[in-house]
Amino acid sequence: MEKKKVILLVVVVGIFLGIGAIGYLNNWFNKSSASEFILDKEGVQARGTLRVAVDNNSSSYYIYRGRRMGFEYELLLDLGKRLGVQVEFIVAADIDDAFAQLEDGRVDLIAMNLQQNTGTNVSYTEAIGSMSTVLVGREKLLSWDSLGKDTVVVRKGAVYTSQLARLKDSLDLDFSILEVPDHEETLLDRLVEKEINWTVAEKTVAQTNATYYDDLRLGLDVSKEGTVTWALRNTSTDLLQVVNTWLLEKKKRLIPDLYTKYFLNSKNQHFRTTSTYSSLGGNRISVYDELIQENAKTLGWDWRLLAAVVYKESAFDTTALSYAGAQGLLQLMPVTLERFGVTNPSDPAESLRGGVKYLQYLDKFWLERVPETNERIKFILASYNIGQGHVEDAWKLTLKYRKNTQSWQEVSNFLNLKSDPKYYRDPVVKSGYAKGHIAVNYVRDVLGLFQSYKALVDP
Repeated sequence: MEKKKVILLVVVVGIFLGIGAIGYLNNWFNKSSASEFILDKEGVQARGTLRVAVDNNSSSYYIYRGRRMGFEYELLLDLGKRLGVQVEFIVAADIDDAFAQLEDGRVDLIAMNLQQNTGTNVSYTEAIGSMSTVLVGREKLLSWDSLGKDTVVVRKGAVYTSQLARLKDSLDLDFSILEVPDHEETLLDRLVEKEINWTVAEKTVAQTNATYYDDLRLGLDVSKEGTVTWALRNTSTDLLQVVNTWLLEKKKRLIPDLYTKYFLNSKNQHFRTTSTYSSLGGNRISVYDELIQENAKTLGWDWRLLAAVVYKESAFDTTALSYAGAQGLLQLMPVTLERFGVTNPSDPAESLRGGVKYLQYLDKFWLERVPETNERIKFILASYNIGQGHVEDAWKLTLKYRKNTQSWQEVSNFLNLKSDPKYYRDPVVKSGYAKGHIAVNYVRDVLGLFQSYKALVDP
């Protein structure tokens, strides 16, 4: 009996020690994994992506008719080309959130209008441009004294609070400052709806909104023009040098051109940002959203993923016709149209139904080889773009070279190599030569667009 008690005690202690050890190892692994993502230029290039915190607003980053747009968006795409990487856009909840993500390595760069301060862990880039801020209300004040004891509501974490505080102290004023998480443009909407009386915004943003809100009045200057920058970790010295060199070059043409496009053409800006098909003015991607949602249920996909495929294939144009003869919203080839019963490829319902049947077929084809759903989707997308035969060849090469055949990263490496005679002439390859990199890029582009749709459009 005593012997059994001793054995039981040993087992219980062992279990608790094991749990503790596992917990310790998990904590250690998670910390180690997080630190691996705090990278400088070479690390970013090795990873292949530059992770950037951005704003979702009418000048920075938004969706319009399925297409990603914005001043920072277009500018960052050019920076990605300079670095030879893809840009991953991460919408920050607010400025504090952006700095928290920078500090712990979730992003490499903050591309928001920032003013330099003495942050110990942050380095600021060369100036992107200049910014002045104004008080905005439903009436125009002639002096700061006229505010009395009213409240000015501003975006939390923005520079507006410190600017107003300096004014308040220097002029001995009685108004209050209230910080809220809402974006500047949300606050301008709330002002028009008479939920608040005063806010502060960048002058260009306020001017753009005033062109389509008759009740908005730009008032007193909160700050004269000051330079705005982006931010990186102070350990990213090589990346900072590349960004600064690139910025100085782009100030000659690209930055002025994008500034004109997004800030000076207020009518076009108004149309884009108030449209039902804008992530800022509505919650629709296209006129076919309901059809896409219905077909996505059949497929078992998030409808925004299917919408990303449709945009990539046809940009929602039912009459789209490729040089190779692919037709309709999902750009099906004639043989595929016939195979899946599509008689009128210009009919959006038929085209979507046929395309989804093809995607279902591909899903079944890869199901046993790649059981994990999210990973299998990448194989499906590549097969949809280049044909399952070429992707299967890459899968067989992955198997032959003893790599992980259930990993898209591993298989895509061999798909990239299908233009190399050493690989496309291999006995296991049945479909021959292919520009595999096009399909690899296709998968990356569709999933990147899907991530943007998920961030900016409600499910």
